[in-house]
Amino acid sequence: MRSFAAALGLAAALALGSGAQAKDRTVAGTASVIDGDTIEIHGQRIRLYGIDAPESRQTCSDASGHPYRCGQKAAIALSDRIGRAPVDCRQRDIDRYGRIVAICYKDGEDLNAWMVRQGWAVAYTRCSDAYVRAQAAAEAEHRGIWQGEFTPPEAWRRAQRESRR
Repeated sequence: MRSFAAALGLAAALALGSGAQAKDRTVAGTASVIDGDTIEIHGQRIRLYGIDAPESRQTCSDASGHPYRCGQKAAIALSDRIGRAPVDCRQRDIDRYGRIVAICYKDGEDLNAWMVRQGWAVAYTRCSDAYVRAQAAAEAEHRGIWQGEFTPPEAWRRAQRESRR
């Protein structure tokens, strides 16, 4: 039987080891798109690092001022881009919901960057400035949500929470 100190040492080593491995973990396989910034591989939810896409129920206005379901369009754009190709996601963190937060790739292409460049997500500067240039390009070219008016996804979620109170 191991001593308490030995068990504590093992637990500490495992805890330190898991933290070191957190950024090294890769999840790969066929992805199912949940929404414009969340996918699932092998039953594991993965939040795309550094971006924020409109929510599934969120609407935006196009260049003519007509409303459209931008959250749904963002999810469809991601799904179409991935198709049935394998995706590999390199973990950066774990979010408060227990999801892996990762940069995901299809055939070496950074899907997170692609979503922002196409205008279906914004750079989530709260955690990274990695996609700020991609956002500026999408905005300048009036791509995706930048073609008209939209509420930033984070502000839209906050308004939804407040309206339920």
